[in-house]
Amino acid sequence: MGKIFKIEMKVRDYECDSQGIVNNANYLHYFENTRHEFLLYIGLSFSDAHQKGIDSVVTHAELDYKCSLRSDDVFISSLMIDRKGVKVIFHQSIFRKIDNKMCCKAKIEAVILIKGILSRGDYYDKLMEEYFLTKKIKL
Repeated sequence: MGKIFKIEMKVRDYECDSQGIVNNANYLHYFENTRHEFLLYIGLSFSDAHQKGIDSVVTHAELDYKCSLRSDDVFISSLMIDRKGVKVIFHQSIFRKIDNKMCCKAKIEAVILIKGILSRGDYYDKLMEEYFLTKKIKL
């Protein structure tokens, strides 16, 4: 089982809708921010990679909303990774810190493009390997 990457964040007022809960679209932002912070943590800059012609592109997102976050809630956003062919699959979760209640979980699928061409993304594998849920099988 792979390691879990976690970061702590806080809900800002403008992320809430008229019902006083976090608008569902903001969870996608939280998950994206977590992935970007993860890349920085393992030594990759999303923008530097783009300048080199290497882009990670989300191809599919599944979100399950469980419990609403509200203004000023502090939460933990986490991820683990898996691979399926050329896809990098991020298994992500958000838990409210005060009671450890799951608020949202997601399965985000991405592919790596190098100069616009689909790649296996092997460059990323070495940097991410300790976070993979399952060991990658060498082909």
